[in-house]
Amino acid sequence: KSQDEQARLCVHRVRQGLVEQRTATINRIRGLLSEFGIVLAQKAATVRREAAARLEDLPGWANTAVGDSLSELHRLDERIAEYDCHVVVMAREDERSRALMQLQGIGSTTASALVSTIGNARDFKNGRQLAAWLGLVPGQYSSGGKTRLGSITKAGDGYLRTLLVLGAKAVLAAARNKQDRLSRWAMALEVRRG
Repeated sequence: KSQDEQARLCVHRVRQGLVEQRTATINRIRGLLSEFGIVLAQKAATVRREAAARLEDLPGWANTAVGDSLSELHRLDERIAEYDCHVVVMAREDERSRALMQLQGIGSTTASALVSTIGNARDFKNGRQLAAWLGLVPGQYSSGGKTRLGSITKAGDGYLRTLLVLGAKAVLAAARNKQDRLSRWAMALEVRRG
């Protein structure tokens, strides 16, 4: 990888860290509120709305703790939005990222992460080799001439694998409303594999 690709990858790592902090903060708020019998759904928007609305119902220090956590959540949302803007700029600046964004299910975050993580795609002989490097191929268990395929190996970069799986799920969700060849194939695959 070049230094520029490493630098771009730093942006992705910090953004992902902020997302993880936001998730932890949301879970902390839910946990604090549950101590007072206020049970909230896991949905982030629900936690933001309901926690703020119930803040006055909390006694003394609990009000302070949940209020501070809500402020922290707001700050994290702003920081993540800043990093999202950085990622969009990085993706637009890079020719390879722009080409990847033409594919269904690949947005600026996934395109930029792919280019930054993989570096020179020509280092891989084919798509299967790249999939194996990412850990998106089934594990193979062979004995006595019998071959058994297990779940995916999950070797490689977990962040990139997560982005690709989320993109595939988005393509699959959109395929339900389309009749083109790729959509029909995706729906048939979902029926066959689950």
